[in-house]
Amino acid sequence: MNSVILRAGARLQIVLLLVFSAYMLLRGHNAPGGGFIGGLIAATGFVVYAIACGTADARKALRFDPGSIAGAGLGIALIAGVMAVLWGDALFTGQWLFIGATETEKGVPLSTVLVFDIGVYLVVLGAILSITFALEEAV
Repeated sequence: MNSVILRAGARLQIVLLLVFSAYMLLRGHNAPGGGFIGGLIAATGFVVYAIACGTADARKALRFDPGSIAGAGLGIALIAGVMAVLWGDALFTGQWLFIGATETEKGVPLSTVLVFDIGVYLVVLGAILSITFALEEAV
């Protein structure tokens, strides 16, 4: 395809989808959403960009090999699971750290659940893009 409108729209749409995927990722451990749906939304942005501008341009916009992204995500998810063992809990038990907590204020909560969701996000993004790019390049 050589549509100027599709190319311009895809550039805007990928930005919107990446921002929305980050929102879904960050709200996922407290509400519906999370790493899986966030990764799918981010992958959708790159797929639309690949359809509009070609797979080579989409790979260039991604900047990393999709397989490497999936592998890094798997490692991050594993690290999140092993963190519980370091504190003497069962594997993949959620651990919470409250940054800036005082006796009167709770602080900003950070958890291994969020780290696990980030790993899932990257695995889904990398896997979906690996499959999609391979299929598009085969045609």
